[in-house]
Amino acid sequence: MAVHEVADAESSSAQAQAGQAARVAGGRTRWGIAALLGTGILINYFDRVNISVAGTDLQHAMGLSAGQLGILFSAFTWSYGLAQIPVGLLLDRIGVAWVTRVSTVLWACATFLTAVVSGLGMILLARLLLGLAEAPAIVSSQKTTSYWFPRQERGLCTSAFDGAAKFSNVIGVPLMSVVVSEFGWRGAFWVSGSLSLLYALAYWLLYRNPRQMLRAGRLSQSEYRYITEGGAQDEDAVPANQFAGLGRLLRNRKVWGLSLGFACYNYAFFMLLTWLPGYLEGQLHMSVLKGGLYSAIPWITATLSDLLIGGLLVDRLIARGRDANRVRKSVLVGGMVVGLCVIGGATTHTPAVAVLFISLGLGGLSASAPVGSSCVALIAPEGSVGAVGGILNFLSQLFVAAAPIVTGYLVDDTGNFAWGFVIATLMVALGILCYLFVLGRIEQVPSLQPAQKGTTA
Repeated sequence: MAVHEVADAESSSAQAQAGQAARVAGGRTRWGIAALLGTGILINYFDRVNISVAGTDLQHAMGLSAGQLGILFSAFTWSYGLAQIPVGLLLDRIGVAWVTRVSTVLWACATFLTAVVSGLGMILLARLLLGLAEAPAIVSSQKTTSYWFPRQERGLCTSAFDGAAKFSNVIGVPLMSVVVSEFGWRGAFWVSGSLSLLYALAYWLLYRNPRQMLRAGRLSQSEYRYITEGGAQDEDAVPANQFAGLGRLLRNRKVWGLSLGFACYNYAFFMLLTWLPGYLEGQLHMSVLKGGLYSAIPWITATLSDLLIGGLLVDRLIARGRDANRVRKSVLVGGMVVGLCVIGGATTHTPAVAVLFISLGLGGLSASAPVGSSCVALIAPEGSVGAVGGILNFLSQLFVAAAPIVTGYLVDDTGNFAWGFVIATLMVALGILCYLFVLGRIEQVPSLQPAQKGTTA
């Protein structure tokens, strides 16, 4: 206990000094990288929002049951989830740049494919291909954060791309609602595919690792020093034995506590991401356009909570010398507790009350989310952010895949969404227990053996 207290005091002093250094660090190139990551995840999530908004029209056009539609909603996550650990290892081996460049082009092509195919089987195939193509997106962003940001700025940087996932619903749901209303369900995929292709071009032209940016004169020496001295991971570090390291991570209690807690959050998040428009239209009897506008309210709340609490507030408190572990753990667990408010969706038939409860719940979950995501780079051994991120995202996708299917069949059986909200609330409660009793302190897992210098792209 005394050792932890001394370590906390030293950590708080270092964080306060880092906060002062942040005010004088030359350059803001790293925040341009954060904006690029956020834009990518924003567009990435348009490809998840579009099928939710188009779902009712697609269901009618193809004569699908709610359960079948739930399977279609879930299909993306099957291939996406299975690819997470291989993609994480690949990112650790060759770096983020080339993996992200190629995958972004592929996900644009998969989105266009969804717009032109016909029949449930072909759309299912297109969604599976999209899942494979988009698999690197979140893990790559987590690993890029470990390259580009000192530890005390990880909250705001992570919320830049994690908040974009929420903000995609603020603008994506109304945008796709208008597109579907005017051009039918296929139009949603033409629009999001075009945006994906534009982002692929932007990333290809703009992204480089810090050392490459420094050599090219696009990153100042003072900012590079601030990043590296603040605890950023070495962009050229590659684990000496990736499979042995992966096995050790899979046996680590801290990795499991973080991964299970985050998976429970994701169950509730994706239940709302996929079914909120259908809930508003089917149970509360709104039109597609009106439901899209009402859907924006919880997602605006989620975006603001993500950025202001999970990102800005956490980093500010740590920069002022507060104990980093205590700050992050408080927001991680406290946000999930507020997330229990999603149960309100099961108890009302009034749109305003339903939106109020869902907004509170999503706001709490979204405050917790960037802290959980930033913990990947905080606990990962040197050079192993991809592996830890792959484990976390693989487990999350198992829960994500279950959420729309379970909810869809519950709607078929009961005729309403009440049990869907109850199950989502129970998952949030389980996540709280994992964060409290399994995760432990938020600190780096010791390396199995020193990382080697690689040749990351």
